[in-house]
Amino acid sequence: MTKHSEPGNASHSHQPALHDKVDIQFMADANGHSRSLMEGFDPKFADFVDYIIRITHEIWEEKAIGKLYDYYANTIQIHTSDGTIHGRDAVLAGTIATLAAYPDRRLYGDEVIWGGDDQVGLYSSHRITHKGTNRGWSLYGPPTGKTINYRAIADCLCKRNMVIEEWLIRDELTLVRQLGLDPVQTAINMARKQAEKGGFPDVAGDIERGIGQLPPAIIAPSETFEPENFVRRAIHEVWNWRLLNKVRDYFAETVTLESASMRRLSGHNDYQAYVLSLLSPFPDLAVTVEHFCCTGDAAQGYRTATRWRMKGTHTGYGIYGEPTGKRINILGVSQHLIKDEKIHNEWTLFDEFALLKQLHRPT
Repeated sequence: MTKHSEPGNASHSHQPALHDKVDIQFMADANGHSRSLMEGFDPKFADFVDYIIRITHEIWEEKAIGKLYDYYANTIQIHTSDGTIHGRDAVLAGTIATLAAYPDRRLYGDEVIWGGDDQVGLYSSHRITHKGTNRGWSLYGPPTGKTINYRAIADCLCKRNMVIEEWLIRDELTLVRQLGLDPVQTAINMARKQAEKGGFPDVAGDIERGIGQLPPAIIAPSETFEPENFVRRAIHEVWNWRLLNKVRDYFAETVTLESASMRRLSGHNDYQAYVLSLLSPFPDLAVTVEHFCCTGDAAQGYRTATRWRMKGTHTGYGIYGEPTGKRINILGVSQHLIKDEKIHNEWTLFDEFALLKQLHRPT
């Protein structure tokens, strides 16, 4: 897909606190912006943020599953770290299966960051908290009666009242643990089944941070502060250049990070340790930015969403155990709150269970 980097033209007039949820009953008060840039969308939606929040509520909480025919294109593609789901019927089947497994499922909207326009396409990055009880069969087996509470981020490209493409990242490893399952053994079992059914997304090809013997490219700073340039440089210099000292340049001293598997960290030292925990098992790790969007301004703070992909080879020791020599190809999203030209809050998500399955896939 062509990269979109247009800044959004609206954001919540009420900015949620770190763990605040936007109650669906108060969306009009929380949002309250005009319907500009909404050509082709149902007039019942106040604006694009309202559209994203409400269609999620209708489909999942009101259980109007058939609304997928109204809101999802027949040719929809949903990209995950496990591969790509093709077509609306597959989305319908997956939605029914998930609601059968968690009949009381609730999806709380934590943040919607957006960009684009109604001609090229409106792009949203929707951070969601999932809660529910496992009362039915799921892909993990019979009902456990366990309560689940985990985060997901759905990036959607929308046009004329329909989602035409989606990138979905769930904290699946937290879900597996909350169901009471052993993560590694479950990953081994499911990787074997996944390989039998058609395999894994492509994890081959070069992993390049630079070309040949050359170091990674340099991203020059913009003449004046520009959020996209700032975030791209932060990711590139810290992750691809391994300049962990740059954490102090890009992040506030009191930075807080919420990441996959319920990681909650604060401060420069914790952030550097987090980076090292992923670089150690994957010494050749490369992070590539695929999409960026932003809302807000310098006065109220910028809220940004950056979709990225990380590739690497498991040749080092660390949190994933004995090196397997396997390649990984994982999709992720980072949302940031930037104030006074520093990142104060980061919410990063990638599917760590998909990563485990790639490490334990049959050779």
